[in-house]
Amino acid sequence: MTRDEFDLFCSQLSATTNVIQWGNASVWKVGGKIFAICSHWGPGENQKISFKCKDLSYSILIEQEGIIPAPYLARAKWVQLTDPGCMSDDDIKVYIEEAWKIISNKLTKAKQRELGLT
Repeated sequence: MTRDEFDLFCSQLSATTNVIQWGNASVWKVGGKIFAICSHWGPGENQKISFKCKDLSYSILIEQEGIIPAPYLARAKWVQLTDPGCMSDDDIKVYIEEAWKIISNKLTKAKQRELGLT
């Protein structure tokens, strides 16, 4: 998945915003909380996608080739895809949507209503 494809997919999720920060990283948020990032963090020049996971998904994914605990965010159960071919685009989309749901559900009920998520 290219950065443009990543940005397009994230933009189609409800109530999302995008900022470019931290060395040209594409940071996607819902309700001001980050759920996915596309960046150059880590070795190599290729873009790397990072996203929030459920605990079980995190434990399973970091055992896979080309997926590591995300720099700076691993303690919060984020993974980073370091190899562009380590996961299909369809699977990446499923995990990004799940990350969006995890973060959306952590927002206050008032914030969820404000964003039209309830």
